[in-house]
Amino acid sequence: MPTPHISAPDGAVAEAVLLPGDPLRAKYIAETFLTGARQITGVRNMLGFTGEHGGMAVSVMGTGMGIPSASIYCTELIRHYGVQRLVRVGSCGAIGDGPRLRDVIVATGASTDSGVNRQRFGGMDFPAVADFGLARAAVAAAEARGAAVRTGVVHSADLFYVPDAAVFATLERMGILAVEMEAAGLYGLAAEHGARALAIVTVTDLIGKEEKMSSEERETSLAEMIEIALDALHRDAG
Repeated sequence: MPTPHISAPDGAVAEAVLLPGDPLRAKYIAETFLTGARQITGVRNMLGFTGEHGGMAVSVMGTGMGIPSASIYCTELIRHYGVQRLVRVGSCGAIGDGPRLRDVIVATGASTDSGVNRQRFGGMDFPAVADFGLARAAVAAAEARGAAVRTGVVHSADLFYVPDAAVFATLERMGILAVEMEAAGLYGLAAEHGARALAIVTVTDLIGKEEKMSSEERETSLAEMIEIALDALHRDAG
């Protein structure tokens, strides 16, 4: 049944969902990669669609920016629509001299400055890690395509505009590949509800450097990441 933030009727959401932050990217993914896609929700212009890919039902749902917004939609998708596999497909800013523009990162874990997982975990630190099966399937999908992907830890920041840029040196020293805004919250939420989650992100800018994609490129130029995510869902389903 419809929820406060998702107006889809019962049965309209697939068991597997791709989660871009931008609702217009959700529309682009549905129109470009899915067959028979139909819009199933549009509350607050946060668009969601369901279609098929290779005979598998797949939904794609915008989440907005940041852990609080993404947590609303993911919670309702899991609790009320029975979603079991959630794959974030988003953008990130790379740290240091490793990842380059347009590189795809399979986030096997996520650090964060957010307190949401401590709230879930009784004040203790929670290891926000991806579902191993989904991560393994994503790497296999990339290898089959001849696409080089990076695997490792990203950082989920609460603030887009960080007041102290010195934090990036700390993140680089600890081997963090990139900064984004949702993965750690998604991993904690999935663990809380017994679902499975993975974040795959594309480098759209290099932190501390001038290189970056335009907003139009971020909306439509992430095809490799989407194809890897969809292939991973097929592989994971067996």
